[in-house]
Amino acid sequence: MVKVSHLRKTYGNIRAVDDVSFAVSPGQVFGLIGPNGAGKTTTIRMILDIVRPDEGSIEIDGHRPGADVRDIVGYVPEERGLYRKSTLGNVIAYFASLRGMDRRSALAAAIPWLKRFGLREALNRKVEELSKGNQQKVQFLIAILHQPRLIVLDEVFAGLDPVNQALVRDAIDSFRGQNRTVIFSTHQMEHAERLCDDLVLIDRGKVVLSGSPASIKRRFGKNAIHISFTGNGDFLRTLPGVEKARVDNNFAELILARETDPDPILHAAVRSLRIHSYACIDPSLETVFIDTVGAPSTAVGAPPPPIPTKRQAVSSDPRLKKLFLSILLGLLLVLTLGVKSLREPMPEPLIGAALIAAWFWTIFRFFTVKRKLTAEREAMPKEERSG
Repeated sequence: MVKVSHLRKTYGNIRAVDDVSFAVSPGQVFGLIGPNGAGKTTTIRMILDIVRPDEGSIEIDGHRPGADVRDIVGYVPEERGLYRKSTLGNVIAYFASLRGMDRRSALAAAIPWLKRFGLREALNRKVEELSKGNQQKVQFLIAILHQPRLIVLDEVFAGLDPVNQALVRDAIDSFRGQNRTVIFSTHQMEHAERLCDDLVLIDRGKVVLSGSPASIKRRFGKNAIHISFTGNGDFLRTLPGVEKARVDNNFAELILARETDPDPILHAAVRSLRIHSYACIDPSLETVFIDTVGAPSTAVGAPPPPIPTKRQAVSSDPRLKKLFLSILLGLLLVLTLGVKSLREPMPEPLIGAALIAAWFWTIFRFFTVKRKLTAEREAMPKEERSG
């Protein structure tokens, strides 16, 4: 259904996507996971032909992204694009019309989803009167109304409470049964672990892990214990053989050193806690994520590296630097010719005119390239501008 090969995208001196490749089969739920700023949104925008890759190729159903496949794709962007002053019914009808649906058929198709999402009575309300979570459900609804075969979801769970997250998860599960393909990005590992058939973990623009959630977790070995309990479990962190621990109010995930016998851990927990459940399992995808991506390279307590401003990012581009140097050299030549012409007539005035024309052309190219780089910078997702 979707094949992505060796994608690269650079904004100024920032490599947002660096040699990303993966394939998604029909009927799969596929996850693009990674920390904020990893390159997930830029990858999605290239798949959807919103931005063009610098290198690499994309195929959707055997076609390049563009008009040939636009009607088989539904897209929920990370940033909402609804008309807040319009009523919900008008917004649904308008976006459906962009996919060739008339108002009556669009509203008829929307009613079951509105009921499912608890929005049936909001059809005549303005979008701005809805909560952020309900607006997110509307965004999801209008993306799937035309029955797309490929559904692309960028941080679709953002702003949803647990009940509405479950509603959207159930909807995504139903698409799998209809042989519709879903690609969704998230940095929330519980959604990826529950939903994905396959996934790639992207960090700093590169693919660092790929495969099914189960296969990825198996690579890290069966060295984790999950304990559900009542009591104070802080002491679990310090038990012999525990290398890492995530201890919450009533749940703990303990990562054990290799060859560690888990029985003493259980005995120590039973002595001090009321145990509700205990299981030796693969580490969670969240643990794999943290172990793979790791902590930021910035030292603890040190200020984070500054995010370059738009002007700094654009001006540091090597193309602009080369053009600026050409302008300086051209200015030097023009000044030299001007001084020389004051002393004696120029033997070849056409050569001087050509040099001046070439200098002005270089200035024109400089500002043209600068405008293009600025536009690309503005199109880049905010969280990926720091590199």
